[in-house]
Amino acid sequence: METESEPYVRLATLHQLHQVMADMNTARSLADTLQTVADGVVNGLGYELACVNLVRPDGDLVVAAFAGNSAAEALITGRVGSRDSWDRRLAMGEAWGELRFIPYTEGWVLDEDDVPQWFTDGPPPRFDDEWHPSDRLFAPMYATGASGGELLGVISVDRPRNGRRPGAWGREALQMYAFQAAIAISNARLRANMQRALVRLEREQQALRASEESFRQAFEYAPSGMAVAEMGGDQHGRILRTNDALCRLLGRPASAMRRYSFSDLVHAEDIGTLLRTSAEGGRAELRLARRDGTYVWVSLRNSVVADAADGPRFLLTHVEDIEERKRRELQLAHRASHDSLTGLPNSAELRARLSARLCRRPQDTGRPSAVDSLDAAYGDHRAQSTGPQHAAGPAGHGFDYGSPLPVPPQSGLYEGFDGFDHHVHLIAPEGPDGEVTGVDDGTKGLAVLFCDLDGFKSINDRFGHNAGDAVLIEVARRLTSGVRDGDTVARLGGDEFVVLADGLGRADAEDLAVRLRNAIIPPIRVDGRAVRVGASFGIGWAHCGMTAEEVLRSADQRMYVEKRSRAKQHRRAG
Repeated sequence: METESEPYVRLATLHQLHQVMADMNTARSLADTLQTVADGVVNGLGYELACVNLVRPDGDLVVAAFAGNSAAEALITGRVGSRDSWDRRLAMGEAWGELRFIPYTEGWVLDEDDVPQWFTDGPPPRFDDEWHPSDRLFAPMYATGASGGELLGVISVDRPRNGRRPGAWGREALQMYAFQAAIAISNARLRANMQRALVRLEREQQALRASEESFRQAFEYAPSGMAVAEMGGDQHGRILRTNDALCRLLGRPASAMRRYSFSDLVHAEDIGTLLRTSAEGGRAELRLARRDGTYVWVSLRNSVVADAADGPRFLLTHVEDIEERKRRELQLAHRASHDSLTGLPNSAELRARLSARLCRRPQDTGRPSAVDSLDAAYGDHRAQSTGPQHAAGPAGHGFDYGSPLPVPPQSGLYEGFDGFDHHVHLIAPEGPDGEVTGVDDGTKGLAVLFCDLDGFKSINDRFGHNAGDAVLIEVARRLTSGVRDGDTVARLGGDEFVVLADGLGRADAEDLAVRLRNAIIPPIRVDGRAVRVGASFGIGWAHCGMTAEEVLRSADQRMYVEKRSRAKQHRRAG
């Protein structure tokens, strides 16, 4: 390729290099360009073998073209080498400008990597610059022409025809060739992308023109709602056309629909969902307003109607009624969080609501919690209980205080509430000793009323479980009727209920317990007979620093104290 004593050879080589570069830049496709790059190394740069390794979208390199040896081409074309192996090769060896040369004395460490290659061997070189069959020379191709740009691929060359390692001129020629090859490959990719885009656009336009009448019929007679709206400009989203199905769904005539956009019809809570929906291929589930003021759940999908001259101009919106599916989803969610018999929130829902109000603020040092105070005052009353109702479980009333919170405290969700100014810490009307037995000082808090029915077991035993279920349903109704809007009445299971009432003082909570007890006492008609149950209430207070389990246990213990106290009064009265 170069002979110092014959400079005219360089000129001939330059003519060859010019020709292969011209061929490379006139190739019609990316595949042709890659093969022309490989052929140009053989035809214009004086190497017997050349391989073009192209970077794939996933970063690995695939052998995309090969020239000089059909057997080697069949062996490695289409095979893939990992990016890590290629980075290793380009980082080792001698740097000849942008080129990387790995002599046969070092290349043996690469024999076991996954880069596709052909294996040859030969005798040791007879002189310093003689090419050895295991020498490797790589010419990286970068998008910007320099190593700081994106790597497009690597040209591998082998077996210089003069049998020597390339000198300064040969290295410069190969490096320049790799630079031009990178430009040619980038241009070929751009042309391919543009051609695909043009073909796709032409096909879409032809299909649109050919199916105009079919589209009109499909639009008008579609069983689900369809609309065409403006895209872009001040009138973006304004409805231009609707079909009969959408007009029936929303109860609005077509003439009235043209006065609105979907943003005018969407429920206020779903505006954000509508705005997050992309124009092309966007999908959202939201509520649209009917003419009578009610809302219907719909699935809304957008696509673009392209105008042949001006490009995308209109939004085609498909509106599907999903009211029934949403109703089923809400029913399933309600069943998961509510008691199937009474319809009240169940134990999990109660704990979730209670936990959402509490943060894990540390207790004040030196002040026992309300639960600790009760334990100290009354001891473990469950160990003293001999009735079958209290022997059922460690909680005394069949309520599992050991089950986990909906969001475990150790998850970290509640940590950090202490420093948030917007979090209003719950406090309890407590006396100076930490108990809730002091004088009412007017403090308002979240009262937790634990209710256990008295005499319910005898109704089950005498009249059966159907009668017991009827009693529980009626008790749930009476409790719900006796509290304010926003208060929570929940059923824990069996004959146990809990009421959460916020903003109450001690006297308010005691009055509420009396009213609820009096509401439960009147006879309940079951299968033509009147039955009675009583109720024992324990009032606990939720405040930050307690867990939901501690709050419920505190109320349960107070309920049990009241139940024992009333039983003693009945015995003394007897």
